[in-house]
Amino acid sequence: MVTKQEQRIFGMSFAKLYPLYVQKAERKGRARGEVDQVICWLTGYNEKQLEKQITSDVTIAEFFAEAPEINPCSASITGVVCGVRVEEVKDPLMRKIRLLDKLIDELARGKAMRSILRASPD
Repeated sequence: MVTKQEQRIFGMSFAKLYPLYVQKAERKGRARGEVDQVICWLTGYNEKQLEKQITSDVTIAEFFAEAPEINPCSASITGVVCGVRVEEVKDPLMRKIRLLDKLIDELARGKAMRSILRASPD
């Protein structure tokens, strides 16, 4: 069952959320391009598709529904964001939102991009 808060989040404009992600990263010395890279890695969008999603004012629910492919490596994302353990989130859409939140948090905390994108060591 989806709560009222979740319904509100799902209906939020991705175009309004995106600049908040960028601001969070930039406050910690990271770049917009890195935010885009993280979002594209998770969702399968390319840069052109991501820009279209931002400018077309889709909701967060539509943004994830239209995502080409959620990265299979996202299953390895664990930890707490906003007081919630991401691996325990039951609703599939809310889980995707929390995964993106977690990746942006890791970026803002200065974690190496290779680690954020769950790249295997060479």
